[in-house]
Amino acid sequence: MKIAFHGAARTVTGSKHLLTLNSGTKILLDCGLFQGLGKDTDVLNASFGFDASSVDYLILSHAHIDHSGLIPRLVKQGFAGKIFCTPATKDLTEILLEDSAQIQRDDTKFMNKRRAKQGLPPFEPLYDLDDAQNVFPLMQTAAYGEWTTVCSEAEVMFTDAGHIIGSAAMHLRLKENNETIHLTFSGDVGRYGDVILCSPHVFPQADYILIESTYGDKIHEEFSNTLNVFHDWIVKTCVEKKGKLIIPSFSVGRTQELLYFLNEMFNTNRLPKVPVFVDSPLSMEATQVVKSHPENFNSTIKKLLLSDSDPFDFPGLKFIKSVDESKALNDLHQPCIIISASGMADAGRIKHHIANNIGDKRNTILIVGYCEPHSLGGKLMNAAKEVKIYGEYFKVIAEIGTMRSMSAHGDYDDLCQFLSCQNPSLVKTLFIVHGEEDVQLEFQKRLLKKGFKDVRVPHLHEEFTLE
Repeated sequence: MKIAFHGAARTVTGSKHLLTLNSGTKILLDCGLFQGLGKDTDVLNASFGFDASSVDYLILSHAHIDHSGLIPRLVKQGFAGKIFCTPATKDLTEILLEDSAQIQRDDTKFMNKRRAKQGLPPFEPLYDLDDAQNVFPLMQTAAYGEWTTVCSEAEVMFTDAGHIIGSAAMHLRLKENNETIHLTFSGDVGRYGDVILCSPHVFPQADYILIESTYGDKIHEEFSNTLNVFHDWIVKTCVEKKGKLIIPSFSVGRTQELLYFLNEMFNTNRLPKVPVFVDSPLSMEATQVVKSHPENFNSTIKKLLLSDSDPFDFPGLKFIKSVDESKALNDLHQPCIIISASGMADAGRIKHHIANNIGDKRNTILIVGYCEPHSLGGKLMNAAKEVKIYGEYFKVIAEIGTMRSMSAHGDYDDLCQFLSCQNPSLVKTLFIVHGEEDVQLEFQKRLLKKGFKDVRVPHLHEEFTLE
């Protein structure tokens, strides 16, 4: 059989890995959208590198758009097979794909107004809302720890990856020539000791492993101090400077963590009396999905639920729904906290909030997760003096802060702990995916020292034979 890497190859986003069995059966692992890669993004998303109609099955690790966001285009171009995922992933994917379709519609409309003025032909969105909704009937769920038949040649088992609600590492038993090949794809590996989720689970010995590497060369700050650091940013910005704390945040995972910390501050009388706005309809829906899957919570949250029925809500919190309500925040001249998507600040309402508040030194833009270097969030994190938003340049006057301890991706130690259940001498090849190239090459050296004998860093569209 063969495996080809059509995304997240020497870059972080666009996760897509295609297995082709000797019989011709094709199984796609993830089908993600490329994000934050500047002018290359549209080109990469326009072409899969394979015929969508030739894919027989899709297995989805989790709902984040860089893993699920091109499934509607896959279906639009002829894919009609089953999509396997966990129950929480199905629920989240449905709202995320609908939101993605709407964002593409709005962004394309805005872009085409400018193109028309320049005499250029219009862009077409990658897919529309109908394409997104055509995905949902194809989705089939499987619980953690259960072997599920994909086809006569393949079975899959999901184990908790601890990244977001429903996230999974996938383990495949692939039958060829009267032999069984065991292949594991990590998806995105979470952190051990997460405040909401269970730690990543151990998994069976594999012959081949695909491992993410987002933070394969870094060690995160300790979780234990995150609440105090967050509290300090709130006090500094909203109390001392009397400004607005603007937080770009992923709708799934990160927003719920922030709300959990804010709720904890309220419960311990540490939350300053400032309004908190979550300006993202998607974040509101995602929070409801997270609440509906308490089976995915760790023991700490389950214990908290005995005394606090909603660990993601507190007095002073308001979810913003309409565009008019969102715009009204621009005219709010008082200290407040605004949490808005997207996490890399490359799309969604957060761009408007940054544009409106970046010129005031009283305000803080707080980056709380991974940002691709070319994204708006990445440029702010890397101390840009000026940024371009919707075609207009803005000087960076507001303070830029970071909370690196909040990453949902495991660091080097977490990734090594995830792999510690494996006997390296029995792993034929370990493929490093989902990371920046320099990080992957450094991670490759470290894994070789750990005893893995063949560690590869695939290029985009590169194909390998699995013996």
